[in-house]
Amino acid sequence: MESKTTVDVIIGGKVYTLSGYEEEAYLQKVAAYINGRVQELKNQSGFAKQGSDMQNVLIQLNIADDYFKAKEENERLSRKLQEQNKELYSLKHELVSLKMRIDQRDNHNQ
Repeated sequence: MESKTTVDVIIGGKVYTLSGYEEEAYLQKVAAYINGRVQELKNQSGFAKQGSDMQNVLIQLNIADDYFKAKEENERLSRKLQEQNKELYSLKHELVSLKMRIDQRDNHNQ
């Protein structure tokens, strides 16, 4: 079993200790992403005027929005890859068929 990694990260100007089975670099990357999203929202006018509960909800909604958009893009790319794989298979099949026809014609002409 892998050992747990513990790392201190800064999110929203506060230090948090994260633990997980992922590498430290990954945990830092996740924290940096969260920190970046928090900072982006703090830079928007009106965000600071909201109560802390509403700020937290806005942060969560924005991160969920990012997640669903990334998931949708992943699904779109997966469908595109499947279509391209089908097309590639079809082209390979056509190539083999043409090669067989050429070989048959060459053998017939000999």
